[in-house]
Amino acid sequence: MDYMEIFGVWLSVFLTLSIFSYLYKDNPFYKAAEHLYIGVSAGYVAVISFWQQIQPNLFGRLWPRIDGNAEMGILKSIWYSIYEFLNWLSTLGGWLDRSIFPENGIKGFDQISFIYIIPFILGIFMLLRLVPKLGWLARWAIAYIVGMAAGLRFYGFLNSDILMQVKAATVDFSGDWWSIFNGLILLVGTLSGLVYFFFSKEQSGIVGKVSKIGIYFLMIKFGASFGFAVMGRISLLIGRFDDLIISNSAENFHATMWITCIMILLLAIWAFLEKPNNGDAVS
Repeated sequence: MDYMEIFGVWLSVFLTLSIFSYLYKDNPFYKAAEHLYIGVSAGYVAVISFWQQIQPNLFGRLWPRIDGNAEMGILKSIWYSIYEFLNWLSTLGGWLDRSIFPENGIKGFDQISFIYIIPFILGIFMLLRLVPKLGWLARWAIAYIVGMAAGLRFYGFLNSDILMQVKAATVDFSGDWWSIFNGLILLVGTLSGLVYFFFSKEQSGIVGKVSKIGIYFLMIKFGASFGFAVMGRISLLIGRFDDLIISNSAENFHATMWITCIMILLLAIWAFLEKPNNGDAVS
């Protein structure tokens, strides 16, 4: 019997029911599961980002691996002395394993790319957000990230959304009647939606009627998107219910039943002992 696997099943059932307990009201079980989920997710993303991006792509470009027998000039020796100092800091003075900064550099690249000093400095500026007197330096890094992301996203949306939408809105009259009908619907929907968001002219007359048609197309789009999102969430909910049913088997010591009963009992005690706030007392 694998007790660690059974423990994982019980933990999964407990966290699932803790999230579902929010249907009753905000309670300690839900808060614990919420904090655990956010904390674990943030820690996991931070570790993955460091070992897959920062360590190989930033440090690896600034201090690529060199041959231990190769001769280095004065400037290169000074540069790699910074690397050794960072290694000393990361290993707490040599007490920990030097996995972040391996000996003789990091594998992956052949030449030093000094241009990556700029993102290295900006990353340090982001960390200075934790220092109140130096927190203003983080604005430079945030401004760079926001500006760069805006430019890249604009280029991506221009190619993937705007140009593709223009291409999709063209009507090919050489095709069959059904493709022509679909093309006309896309054309009318695109133009009427754009007219609805044209605020430089009063929405009256012909413009108002066309914009009203655009509203219908927008509502259909939003309704379809919402329905698709609900379908996805319902499929996830069905999966969780299926796992709860499987976890209630005898092999798992009826985890769902026992945890449900214990949580209901503890929630009843918590609700009984909870002091009403001023709003509850007035009501």
